[in-house]
Amino acid sequence: MVIPLLLGLAIVLIAAKVGGWVVRRMRQPAVLGELAVGLLLGPSVLNIFGMDYFKNAHTLDVLREFGELGVIFLMFAAGLEIQVSDLLKTGRAAVLVGFLGVVFPIGLGTLAGLQFHYSLISAEFMGIVLAATSVSISARTLMELGRLRSREGLTLLSAAVVDDILAILVLSIFVGVTLGGGTQPWQLIWIAVRMFLFLVAAFLVGLWLLPRIVDWVRRLPISEPVLSVTLASVLLFAWAAECLGGIAAITGAFVAGVGLARSTQQAEIERGIHTLNYALFVPIFLVVIGLRADLRQLSGSDIGLTALLCLVAIISKILGCGLGARLGGMSWRESLRVGTGMISRGEVGLIVAGVGLDAHLIQPNLFTDVVVMVIVTTLVTPPLLRLVFCWGEPQECPI
Repeated sequence: MVIPLLLGLAIVLIAAKVGGWVVRRMRQPAVLGELAVGLLLGPSVLNIFGMDYFKNAHTLDVLREFGELGVIFLMFAAGLEIQVSDLLKTGRAAVLVGFLGVVFPIGLGTLAGLQFHYSLISAEFMGIVLAATSVSISARTLMELGRLRSREGLTLLSAAVVDDILAILVLSIFVGVTLGGGTQPWQLIWIAVRMFLFLVAAFLVGLWLLPRIVDWVRRLPISEPVLSVTLASVLLFAWAAECLGGIAAITGAFVAGVGLARSTQQAEIERGIHTLNYALFVPIFLVVIGLRADLRQLSGSDIGLTALLCLVAIISKILGCGLGARLGGMSWRESLRVGTGMISRGEVGLIVAGVGLDAHLIQPNLFTDVVVMVIVTTLVTPPLLRLVFCWGEPQECPI
């Protein structure tokens, strides 16, 4: 039924904009208010979409799909502002940030699970969940700060690709070994080779072919040819990343953005995507993150683990990614900014946790703990990023 969806979309969009406006008045990134609105509307407080009117029409499921489109187009917009030469400059630092940003969370997350007497398998999987990073929230915040193309911003974006690849490799190995039969060496090699081949092919197609297609199609006698082809390209790259490359869809969207940044129509694309993103998809994506959390499900015995998970999630990324940035030649201040920007887990953490739940590697209550951890890390990232960027340099903070 489409009628309840119409009302649901209207509620989400209005609430997101009001929430963003309120926190902007408090000199905080708008993204923080949009996330908080999701918690307010969700099962943790009002549970608007738990009403029969919306529930019977599966409105929340449709909103979640809109939200997934939102993060895809948000990462495309981030890539659209980046030149591939900028990414190459961060090579060594990005690799170290991505590598240590996986090692530290796995180690500390496993220890946290063992402290609460979970089995070694559940504790290790908990660490793997903490290893996943989603920089879409950080990218949005840095866009608001006008710092996405800073050295720290470029390192964040490059490191996210490394983190994505490593986290999926570790997840594949763990699931293969744990669920019996093990994982053969040739299977692991194929996973890595497939990821590498896809990234190479995606960058080649994105950098060489996509700009030419867009520049050519603008001459065709059809309505909005540039934006239409752009949207189709983003969706195809996102699909191919998941289905052909075995990596997150947002990585494919980001690659498409980097490619189309070379198009002569880049300005027109950016205007169209910006309007589409911030009028529709991105607000829904941010609100839906809050809608997924149900704090009422947490029992007294879960609160301690949830709090520890959130603390480990924050500290492990700041330490691991910050150390990687420092070893990569960045200053202590830049390293702190990079580590802070890698805190948010977002949809990637939820995807990994979902795999564990389906494979019975974690219990449902632990999945709820993970959802809360994702919400918390997503909520704290924008204000912490603003703090570390503005600390001692208030001229860098336009909001």
